[in-house]
Amino acid sequence: MSRTSEGAGMIRLLTCLIAGALFGLGLAVAQMTNPLKVQNFLDVAGDWDPSLAFVMGSAVLITLVMFRVVLKRTSPLLGDRFHLPTLLKVDRQLLIGAALFGMGWGMTGYCPAPALATLLSGNGEVLLFVPAMLLGGFLHRTFGRTA
Repeated sequence: MSRTSEGAGMIRLLTCLIAGALFGLGLAVAQMTNPLKVQNFLDVAGDWDPSLAFVMGSAVLITLVMFRVVLKRTSPLLGDRFHLPTLLKVDRQLLIGAALFGMGWGMTGYCPAPALATLLSGNGEVLLFVPAMLLGGFLHRTFGRTA
């Protein structure tokens, strides 16, 4: 490995670390790591807390704008190519997966990123959730489609 590629690899790792830390900080500031806050947001027929709608709306708006800006490039700044989904149709597997994701999110108040960001908090629920999430990912990779 040349010195230049080692430097590029280190820049990629540092960039990933900074991006991950910023993402985790954003999740914590928005209280997405608080399962009760998320469950109250999802409980539209009960004691609904709409405050996370601003967070999610902001994320969607930023994504809509920045995807258009970023995808004007021929490649990412620190990679050879963009890794975008190639399967564009909505099929039974996607619907079943989305339903399972939604049920898991509603029951626990965790989705993958906040669960990982909360992993070292000592919360017993997340210590059960993360291995189950990893098992689900493993089963999908082993028995699911490869697209």
